[in-house]
Amino acid sequence: MERLTAEDLVMLWPDERWPQEIGCLAVLDGACLLDADGRFLIEKVRAAITARLHLLPRFRQLLYRPRLGLGPPLWVDSPAFDVSDHVRVLPLPAAADETQLLRATEQVVARRLDRSRPLWEMWFLPGLPDGRIGLLIKMHHAMADGIAGLATIGALFDTTPNGAVEPSRPWTPAPLPTARDLFTDNLRHHLAELGHVFSILLQPVRTLRHMRSAWPALGELIFDRRGPVTSLDRVVGLDRNLALIRSNVDLINQIAHTHDAKINDVLLAIIAGGLHGLFRSRGEAVEDLMFPIYVPVTLRKGPRDQARGNLIGQMVVPLPIGRVEPGRRLRQIAAETAKRKARSRPSLGTWLRSGIVRQALLKILDRQPVNVNSADLAGPQAPLYLAGARLLEAFPMLPLVAKVSLAVGALSYAGQFAIMAVADRDICPDLDVFVTSAQSELDALAATWTSVPKIVRV
Repeated sequence: MERLTAEDLVMLWPDERWPQEIGCLAVLDGACLLDADGRFLIEKVRAAITARLHLLPRFRQLLYRPRLGLGPPLWVDSPAFDVSDHVRVLPLPAAADETQLLRATEQVVARRLDRSRPLWEMWFLPGLPDGRIGLLIKMHHAMADGIAGLATIGALFDTTPNGAVEPSRPWTPAPLPTARDLFTDNLRHHLAELGHVFSILLQPVRTLRHMRSAWPALGELIFDRRGPVTSLDRVVGLDRNLALIRSNVDLINQIAHTHDAKINDVLLAIIAGGLHGLFRSRGEAVEDLMFPIYVPVTLRKGPRDQARGNLIGQMVVPLPIGRVEPGRRLRQIAAETAKRKARSRPSLGTWLRSGIVRQALLKILDRQPVNVNSADLAGPQAPLYLAGARLLEAFPMLPLVAKVSLAVGALSYAGQFAIMAVADRDICPDLDVFVTSAQSELDALAATWTSVPKIVRV
């Protein structure tokens, strides 16, 4: 019986108002997925995906909420799974450009996943020039965090273009657990929790040590100086605005190395430059502005390609938004993130396990809102293939919630550094201004690397 973990449940609490769906917008070289008349071979793709579903049991499971007294939600097998409900086609106009691809993607993003089915979809968007095909993959955040999401999506792809499509394995859904089974499992869970509490009480020194080590990270969320009130500080709605930025991993690595920074620091500097331009265009003060941003911290220890579910902490980093030389801004960010990464961080589920603590903490955080979220994901550097079609590029898609009205994610894949900005359309209709400014910051950072004298050893 697979209950949702405390970390998974964190992704369900805001879901009724703000769908917590993560995903990826990709582009495939789809020549092998089109017939002689240019029609998309949807059945070929469905067969390839079905043949790999045994690697992803969650893709054939429902989120089931038992009645009161029978414990938290759990994953159960869908009694009527049909891959055609999840792998679908939305043709674009012939020779569609990137703007049309993004507008179609926004339409699909606006449609919530059907909660009566397994919580994922793949939408193929044929119609791009030169036989290229858009691909939008959506899944609920309760299924996976960013790293686990990459591992999940990766299981659907081959590492060679000639990967044989094996016949799908027979699958029979397990029956829904009975009320007695659920009650017994819930009782066992509560007894285990009680045992955990006794263990804490019997080891007060160790418990206090853990609390002391985690306190700076908690204080960072609660007691850090309140972020400035800006035009982004509004409750988000349901309409999304999407935009893309492209770079390459070698350049980002060189920039990071030049300024003694990490790749994630470079992403944060790009975001800071984008915010500088956005606020200035809106007539808002930016000088001496320190703007907080959420930065997830993975707590995983094992191999990333085997990651499942959610296991992350949260870090808040103040970004210098004022008129700062880009290299100096990056170095400031790198110094700040290094200091904050050194702090011990429990998972979000650990902090929010208790309903009373959850409500208290959420009220405190509501008084100290952070309006921008970020994520930097490291993908495979070798090309991947889906049903023989090469994955050309992929952009991660982050969710919005409460007053987090802008989210920026980056994915390193096959030498590329792909960035997607997701914004609330009403709060940020001028997302193009953010993107143009972020691109200018990236270009300026690239110039700081190329201007550094190269040392030639004789």
